[in-house]
Amino acid sequence: MAVKLRLARGGTKKRPFYQIVAADARSPRDGNFLEKIGTYNPMLPRDHEQRVVLNTERAAYWLKSGAQPTDRVVTFLANAGLVEKPAPRNNAQKAVPGKKAQERAEQRAEKAAKRAEAAAGGSTEA
Repeated sequence: MAVKLRLARGGTKKRPFYQIVAADARSPRDGNFLEKIGTYNPMLPRDHEQRVVLNTERAAYWLKSGAQPTDRVVTFLANAGLVEKPAPRNNAQKAVPGKKAQERAEQRAEKAAKRAEAAAGGSTEA
C-alpha cells in the first residue's frame, strides 16, 4: 500500500483548516486516513506557534515506513528538521512563448521595420 503524508482540508468556506495526515494514496483528499499527525491553519500569521502543529515522532515513523510527503508537507517537515529542504524549482522554459507566439512576434517586428523604412524613405525623398 502506497502511503502519502498530505493535507486533508477542513473548515468552512473561505476559512480553510488542514489536518496533516498519513493516508493511502488512492483514497480521496478528505476521505479515510490512517493517522492524523498534525494540523495546519493558514489563517494564522506566519510566526504564530499554532499555524503548524506537527507530531514529529509519528512523522518520522511514517517517513521511515516509506511514506511520500507532498510538496507542502515537505516544507513543514523541513522546518521541523526531519527532511532536507528541497532545492527551489526553476523552470526557465516556462517563461518562453510557444512557437506560434514567437512567429507572430517576428512577423510584427518585420512589419514594424518595413513601416519604419517606408516612413524614413518617404521623408528623405521629399
